[in-house]
Amino acid sequence: MANGQLVKMLMYTEVTRYLDFKVIEGIFVYKGGKIYIVSSTEAEALAFSLMGLLEKRRFRKFLVYVANFNENDFHTFEGINPKKNTMRDVYKKFDLSQDVIDFTGHALVLYRTDDYLAQPCHESIKLYTESLPTRYGKSPYLYPLYGLGELPQGFARLSAIYGGTYMLNKPIEEIVIENGKVAGVKSEGEIACCKQLICDPSYVPDRVKKVGNVIRVICVLHPIKNTNNANSCQIIITIVTCPISLATGAWIDDISIRFEMIGPRKVIKLNIYYLT
Repeated sequence: MANGQLVKMLMYTEVTRYLDFKVIEGIFVYKGGKIYIVSSTEAEALAFSLMGLLEKRRFRKFLVYVANFNENDFHTFEGINPKKNTMRDVYKKFDLSQDVIDFTGHALVLYRTDDYLAQPCHESIKLYTESLPTRYGKSPYLYPLYGLGELPQGFARLSAIYGGTYMLNKPIEEIVIENGKVAGVKSEGEIACCKQLICDPSYVPDRVKKVGNVIRVICVLHPIKNTNNANSCQIIITIVTCPISLATGAWIDDISIRFEMIGPRKVIKLNIYYLT
């Protein structure tokens, strides 16, 4: 998110000097056999055919309320107690239909489940509204221009300025633990001391807990219909789907699904069918 914590951290550390970002040009939602653009401008909101005229008015009032909401100013509560009322209560206050609720939760703030309905989540939706009028463009979603691999490389360059060392293809012999806490990493007889360690779960299988499975498919396909010739876009099909365009005339579709059901391949085939 353009106004999210990660972007703020990157700007604070000034690692952005070594990074280039690209705005995901289009955000779309799949519903009823069609792909619709997620409204990010006033013109798009007026043309958003997933909502009727009255729903658009109610939805606009909801967005204004969320944008003005301040947990430290009770005048902005409008009868909502942020510590007691749930997000479902907020939707009910503005008489939003189930379709609009689904659209808001899954297409705007990208929740994967409906668990958030029982939780106060004003800040998450406000994050979207705050991100729209940024210097990055009309979309609130950013992506490193040359992929996520640029993030560690950017920090490696920043670290080098302060005497840090970036090592590749270095074998890990042991993660040193003292008194139940990480103390360093041993490699080729040498120990690099540390107080915190960020690593892949495969390095510490005895310290991780499996909470689910992810099936992932990357496809090369033609530009997707009804996406307004966007060079890059994000399409929501129940869960988050992020195709990123990397070549002229062809798209790479990166689908990831966290599944708890039987037959995940059938779900993947269904998603691919929607995009072809």
